[in-house]
Parts: sequence; C-alpha cells; structure tokens
Amino acid sequence: MIPFLKMHGLGNDFAVFDARKRPLVIDDALATKLSDRRRGIGCDQLIVIEPSPVADALMRIRNADGSEVETCGNAARCIARLLLDESGKSSVTLMTQAGPLHCSDAGGGAVTVDMGAPEFAWDAIPLAEAVDTNMFALVVDDKLFMAAAASMGNPHCVLFVEDADKAPVATLGPLLETHNMFPRRTNVEFVSVRDRSHLRMRVWERGAGITQACGSGTCAVAAAAYRRGLIDDKVEVELDGGILHIALKDGHVFMTGPTALAYRGEVAFA
Repeated sequence: MIPFLKMHGLGNDFAVFDARKRPLVIDDALATKLSDRRRGIGCDQLIVIEPSPVADALMRIRNADGSEVETCGNAARCIARLLLDESGKSSVTLMTQAGPLHCSDAGGGAVTVDMGAPEFAWDAIPLAEAVDTNMFALVVDDKLFMAAAASMGNPHCVLFVEDADKAPVATLGPLLETHNMFPRRTNVEFVSVRDRSHLRMRVWERGAGITQACGSGTCAVAAAAYRRGLIDDKVEVELDGGILHIALKDGHVFMTGPTALAYRGEVAFA
C-alpha cells in the first residue's frame, strides 16, 4: 500500500504522493485510475513530490485525465505548506516543468506564491497563429467569442463576460479547451469585473473539467484584466471555492490563498 495525502486549495483537490525517499512510477493510465472519483481516490490533479538538486522539491502534476501539465497554483500552495511545516522555514522553492515557484508563509495556513511573469506572446502561450492576445476572435459552432490569452507557465483562454455565474462553463469550456487555436489545449476562464479590486471567475480546467478554483487561471485572469486597464494592481478574485488574493508587482503575479489537508490514506497501485 502506498501512502498519500488528500489536500485542496479552495476545493481544487489533489492526491499527493511523496516520492522524495521512495521513487514512484505513475504513468497516464495509473494517474487516471487514481484520480477517478468512483473507483480511485478522486481528485482534480495528482501530485508527486520528488527531490530536486536546485529547489526544495520538484512537483510533478497530472490532471484527472492522466495528462502531465506544466504548473498548478493551488497545488503549489499545498505542497509549499507541507514543506514549510516540515522544515520550519519561512519560504521554499518548488521546481515545476514551467520553472521555479518561490513560495512564502502568509500566516494562518495561507501561502503566497510568486507565479512569475505572465506571457502574452502568441507563440509562447502557445496559439496556432499570430493574433493580438489582448483581444482576438474565436469561432465555436458558428458563434463568435472575443477572448484574451495568456500563459502562467500553462495556457489560458480568458473570456470577459457580464455575469460569470451565468456563463456556459460546462458547454463552452470543453469546446474552447480543444479549439484548434490551442495546440496544447487550454484552460478556460470566464470572468466578470465587479470593480477595480474585485473579480468573479469560474473555470474549465484542461484535463479536469469544472473545478472550484484554479490558481494559475486566477493569475492569468488578473494579468489579462490588468493589461486591459480594468483593475488595479491588487485584486480579490472570487471563485466557486472561495477567495484568492492577487498582487501584480514588478512584472510578476503573486497569489495568496489558503491550503487544507483533508485526510491521510493508503492506496494500492495494482
């Protein structure tokens, strides 16, 4: 039996495996099996913590469909919380496929993550063709949608809508995730601006579907809104699972939010 932790950041939940001392091999098929909410542990993302020669730990991330992805903001806070408590340090660095994430204790169990600089170049997100990523047209089922795009180490498609609570996340989300404009698929955020310091966001995550929160998506939304001049440099983002606080400083996006350990368990890989 293999031990694991079930954690979440605002309801975005993770099955966390520690492979720093005991190597674990988790391929796409096994990740999908473990992530299944009826026949496995059940999670939005599966996280494996591995040793790193250049950081406090390496964080590998797989979506519920088994696909390995570059980064995850909510998971970064959770894993950082584990390492902070374990080490007694006030800050740690996590290595991801998208690069290092510097994380610090924000008090009360919360963690602040420097998610780095948003990338708006079309070929770095990546998109299939050159467009103005501040606003461009996407056609889905003969309907036109105006979108923004950004990368926070992973791709994001942002739709500014009048009322995020009424947005067609379940129907439009999967169509945009697999739209041919996004060769690596994309996360899809629906956001409404309440005022210059408050956003409401809902999300369809690439490889996971509707989730209660998406940390990297929240950062992408704030960066896109700031780029359009819609918000100030500090903003509170309301997600289905709760509130994340975003600050934009020196070209980087800083995310602060809670973490939670739901339970400890063991699971058979066979």
